[in-house]
Amino acid sequence: MGIVAERLPREPCVSPDLGPLTFFSALEIRPPLDCQIQPLLLLPAAHEITKDPGNGTDASICQHRHKMNIDILCPIAAKVQLCPSVVNLEVNLVGYLDIYMLSPPVDWALLEGRDPTVPGTWMSYQEGILEVLQKLGQFLLSFLLALLVIVVGTYLLQKWAAKAQARAKIEDAQKRREVALKKMEAAIERLKQQAPKVDPEYVLSLSLRQLAHQLRQGSLSPESVLCIYMEKALKVHYELNCLTDYLEDCEAQLQELKKQPKEKRGLLYGVPVSLKDPYDYKGHDSTCGMAYFLGKPAEEDATIVKVLKSQGAVPFVKTNIPQTLLSIECSNPIFGETLHPQNPKKTPGGSTGGEGALLASGGSIIGFGTDTGGSIRIPSSFCGIYGIKPTGFRLSYNGINSAIKGKKSVITMAGPLAQDVDSLVLVFRLLVSEYMFQLDPTVPPMPFREEVYSSTQPLRIGYVETDGFTQPSPSMVRAVREVSKKLQAAGHQIIPFSIIRPEYMMIKLYMGGLYADGGETLLEKLRGDIIDPTMSSMISILRLPDFIKWLVSWVLRPVDTWTAKNFAALRGVGTPKNLWEQHVAVEEYQKEIMSNWRAQNLDVLLYPALGPAFDRGTTSKALDAASYMALFNSLNFPVGVVPVGTVTAQDEEELASYHGYYGDSRDKNFKKAIAGSLGLPIAVQCVALPWREELCLRFMKEVETLVHGKTEIE
Repeated sequence: MGIVAERLPREPCVSPDLGPLTFFSALEIRPPLDCQIQPLLLLPAAHEITKDPGNGTDASICQHRHKMNIDILCPIAAKVQLCPSVVNLEVNLVGYLDIYMLSPPVDWALLEGRDPTVPGTWMSYQEGILEVLQKLGQFLLSFLLALLVIVVGTYLLQKWAAKAQARAKIEDAQKRREVALKKMEAAIERLKQQAPKVDPEYVLSLSLRQLAHQLRQGSLSPESVLCIYMEKALKVHYELNCLTDYLEDCEAQLQELKKQPKEKRGLLYGVPVSLKDPYDYKGHDSTCGMAYFLGKPAEEDATIVKVLKSQGAVPFVKTNIPQTLLSIECSNPIFGETLHPQNPKKTPGGSTGGEGALLASGGSIIGFGTDTGGSIRIPSSFCGIYGIKPTGFRLSYNGINSAIKGKKSVITMAGPLAQDVDSLVLVFRLLVSEYMFQLDPTVPPMPFREEVYSSTQPLRIGYVETDGFTQPSPSMVRAVREVSKKLQAAGHQIIPFSIIRPEYMMIKLYMGGLYADGGETLLEKLRGDIIDPTMSSMISILRLPDFIKWLVSWVLRPVDTWTAKNFAALRGVGTPKNLWEQHVAVEEYQKEIMSNWRAQNLDVLLYPALGPAFDRGTTSKALDAASYMALFNSLNFPVGVVPVGTVTAQDEEELASYHGYYGDSRDKNFKKAIAGSLGLPIAVQCVALPWREELCLRFMKEVETLVHGKTEIE
């Protein structure tokens, strides 16, 4: 007979006629030992429960206290035949069966609704379930392995495709350079036919002031001067590999300039100018030595280029750089490596290395670079030329490309490089003009302050021999000592000065600010690119997962604190809050330095310049010494480099006993990198407080005059 039941309570049930019943779960039934029980899977939506007529018990006995409830989610219907031993039945909401039964054995074949003559046991049922689960597990494992193969295969395919695309773009760029240089050769031949014959040695011996004056007066033709510098630049390139592009519209620009009346000619009328690769020039790539930027020609000139052209300057070549611009060497997978103009085993420095090599070899008379951690000043020091890094945004940075944009606590600046201080002053005067302020309203309208530059008042000069972080080379120490003596003899006051917490500045402020994002911006642009050997170690570290960087930092902390802190800095700041705190830390450090500066009433600071030139391929292992240059990017102080001599035999002898402050691998690598530099240039840095470029240039001129006897040429 059919029974419609309600939910049975979740506690043992007692029938007045049958006595206490025993509770079991049908999904995992654990019966008494004397019961022959097989598993019972009931997945019905409704059940018909029938009493065995052989039992004298009426069905109403089961309803005496409780009615049975079958409340199942599964829509499959089933019919259950109960043996005399089964009294009550419940199927709960989650789909399993609770059975209340007496202890006598049960004929579960009847309960399962099958022929009792067909063998069926609990073990065979369990084996069936295990087999199903095993097949399911095998399927899932196969599916996951297939998915893993697909994911890995897709990743490798994408990586291969990206590298293939980068190689193709690099090959195209190399071919374009070859074509451009052929055009440059053809232009030289054309200009030779058009221009009056002039002694090249005479033109190349002129200072920028002298050359510009003769061009404006007409005593030299622009065609002759351009031809001579193009021919010299091409010759230097074939020796040093310093050019990346020829700006072929220079000829057309020259013809337009010749139409101007003499009285309207600019200060740089007809002067050839070289540009570092990242300066935008309409129709040409600004590559930063990276495949990512290839095939993306600039739509217009950089602001500085526009100002130069407005003054009659003629940009004619672009110069080589290291990949990403974040190296003090000069090598990239697109254009190759630039060599030092005096020693091919040495690097000209970076990242404005192409400009340094070209200017030092006489292939250009004025060039323009950028500086993130010494990129103008290191090539100036290594190659023996002059350069200045202004205060951030004193000159416009619009239209100058960068591998990392958006950083605020490490400021990249644009600035000129030249063969003397007078050339820097001339260029700076015309750049800080009303026209630049109109083109870029973010530049403060601060014209050149002649009264500051031309002052003859004695200076109070802070004197620094070491930053306390890296022991300077013997030639670096000698350079600042000799210059300080000359300055003191000339009537200037020399006051010792020291840099506070140099390690904190270099790691926490500079490295932490440069890689505040953990290198993600840089790595995004390098995806698929060929990595130059000079950058491989840094890129490999940046590519490590954040957890690995943290682990390496934690493991190395007790044995190599500096490396541990470096790894920690390369993890990035992590959160916007930490980024703001990093910015505040830089501001506080800057305030502390300026407070010490003002407490001693200083005008300027005489500071060592990194040098002499490093061996090629060694800079990544001796990068710590760049702290002498990177400091002023974090402080945002204007600073210029003045060459003051060359490495002597005595310097080389003293270097043999150099141990550094720690005697560790970094000190040993620095010693190895600068060895064998006899006769190479050495320099000093001239530093001023922010927005005092005129004072910085005046100090540079004082040093140049005392060391080289140069006076201003009208």
